[in-house]
Amino acid sequence: MSLGKHPNVALAALTTFAIAVTLVGSRAPARAAYSLVEMRAQQRAAGNRREDAVRIGRTLFRTVWPAQIRKVRVDGVGAHRVAGVVLSGTNFHSKLAPAAFVDEVVAIVTQTFAASDVEEVDAWAILPLPTYANEVVAGDLAQPTSYTVFSATVRRGELSRFAERIRSGTDVYWDAAWRRSLERS
Repeated sequence: MSLGKHPNVALAALTTFAIAVTLVGSRAPARAAYSLVEMRAQQRAAGNRREDAVRIGRTLFRTVWPAQIRKVRVDGVGAHRVAGVVLSGTNFHSKLAPAAFVDEVVAIVTQTFAASDVEEVDAWAILPLPTYANEVVAGDLAQPTSYTVFSATVRRGELSRFAERIRSGTDVYWDAAWRRSLERS
């Protein structure tokens, strides 16, 4: 059946399409009110205290950090809570030397404590590992898909000394090759 021979069918199809577009469009303002900060906080939150991770994310994602925050997780047992902030070790938003990376970690940890009642913050940076065809990346037989190139932990009571400690390299893990790559940037 050709729509050209049946103008009423064509008109009905166009009307149905227009109604569908209007209905979808009427829902758009609710989605538009969902800010980019809120979207990132929701999408990148993890852990068994996810609502705490979202609250921290709402604070952290107000800033566009040179090293992208990939995940904010909060895990807890009883009243004890620990936050983990995972940073991307690649594809920075701007140039990032080791000292600037440390400054960013200090700022992120400080803001994480300010936005929550967690006892400890673990911050680490990861790089992706190459994956190959037919390699298992999920489930019981999964192979790792990333590796850690930086790691630091601070308890709330140690925050006042954290910047000094991390700048001195005490109790901080750096992958030597990755750190050299930052020095060359």
